Amino acid sequence: MLQLIISILFIVYGLFTIYLRIFKNNKWLGKIDRMKEAYGDKFGTFLHVISYTVLPIVLGVVGIVCHFLGIVIF
Repeated sequence: MLQLIISILFIVYGLFTIYLRIFKNNKWLGKIDRMKEAYGDKFGTFLHVISYTVLPIVLGVVGIVCHFLGIVIF
């Protein structure tokens, strides 16, 4: 059951960062400016999107699928 809750929280976090990107601009995304400074505008934004939006959603989906298959990952 804990695995299911954690997986849902991952998905909610990923969706929340999508919401912040679309409606709140970058002022709520604290690390994006530092990542842009370190890696450049395009790659810094790409890296931020992958690590804070895509990866949590993918981990959440994998966690939910594993939960229903009976595989314990957390």
